[in-house]
Amino acid sequence: PLSNLDAKLRVAMRTEITKLHQRLQTTFIYVTHDQTEAMTMGSRICIMKDGFIQQVDTPQNNYDYPANKFVAGFIGSPQMNFFDVKLEKEDGKVVAIFGDNKIVVPQAKVAKLVDESYIGKEVVMGIRPENIDDADEAVAANPEAVMNVHVEVTELMGSETYLYFTTSGKDENVIARVDPRTKTRPGDDVKVVLDTSRLHFFDKDTEVTILQR
Repeated sequence: PLSNLDAKLRVAMRTEITKLHQRLQTTFIYVTHDQTEAMTMGSRICIMKDGFIQQVDTPQNNYDYPANKFVAGFIGSPQMNFFDVKLEKEDGKVVAIFGDNKIVVPQAKVAKLVDESYIGKEVVMGIRPENIDDADEAVAANPEAVMNVHVEVTELMGSETYLYFTTSGKDENVIARVDPRTKTRPGDDVKVVLDTSRLHFFDKDTEVTILQR
């Protein structure tokens, strides 16, 4: 398995296998527990859990349109953030409420939630780290999608920075991938904004995606 190789050699081997596949133009079946290998090498990915197929699709569709919470959490690094929220109607809008945070659900996603009677119920809301922004101008531009957070750790990666923060007094870390020039530091209480067009919703009992493409 490539996981036994050091990081540099692992990347080189992924590239060589991909080039071999392109040169031979034949079907390869590659089994891996590493979602990065699957995403970078595969033209179609079959994701399994406990011996059952969860989703078969292209890498991008598995990422953008996960069939359930398991697929959403498995594909992507860092993984998708999940929140237990309650959906309510306020002033003609549907809002997702969790702790002291209230996010307005965009109209494009409302119809399915209403049609399947999720208003007034608890669901799981998901958002990927790259769809959370701490920039002041982004926060000011979309006050209906703002979340109050307490930053625990920042990781500067050079091309990006990861923020690890808590919200609503809960201990679980939420991760955001933001601009490396961010001024946010550990210990700060700040506002971040969610790109609500990229929200995912899952049934709390079945964990199946509510909003499909």
